[in-house]
Amino acid sequence: MDAKTQKSELTRAAIVGAALDLAASDGLEAISLQEVADRIGLSKSGVFSRVGSREALQKAVIDEFSRRFIADVFVPAMQQPKGLPRLEAIMQRWLLRTRDDEAETGCIFSAGAFELDDREGPLRDHLHGEVVRWRAALRRTILQAMDARHLKPDTDPDQLASELYSLMLGMIHDVRFMRDGRAFERTQATLQRLLATYKT
Repeated sequence: MDAKTQKSELTRAAIVGAALDLAASDGLEAISLQEVADRIGLSKSGVFSRVGSREALQKAVIDEFSRRFIADVFVPAMQQPKGLPRLEAIMQRWLLRTRDDEAETGCIFSAGAFELDDREGPLRDHLHGEVVRWRAALRRTILQAMDARHLKPDTDPDQLASELYSLMLGMIHDVRFMRDGRAFERTQATLQRLLATYKT
């Protein structure tokens, strides 16, 4: 990679990072090319030349959040054996990310879902697609745990995936809105009780 290309990629990463910070604090709809330009010391046209329209930048923010989420939660858990060990690793890493990162910065998946739930359009569709992709990965992990006979054969994978997702939404609510210092421990306890009802 030549120096010019590397500099361009670093600048684009800085733009998306600044926009992600803005979305985390004020929401996806708060993103504007001018605001991001001001944050990193570029012109508005300089931002546009690297990311395109405001909507393209919003989509890039969703993609970057998704990339970080998968890298933090899902990829390391793949080192665990298929089945319950992998499912539990995913949930533990999700809990830790929520406690250590999203308690401060928020979760684009959940905050964006509430922000865009009644707004039709490409941005909502893009976020919806990323959340569906993540939940599908969670569902596959549940199916693998069923195949390994770690979970009961009559387990409904969609039901369990929904329950796990709801559990984490509750934790985000309690951490960020309720400011409950015991939200992590409470969610841990609830997770163990929930999984116990499905284990063989």
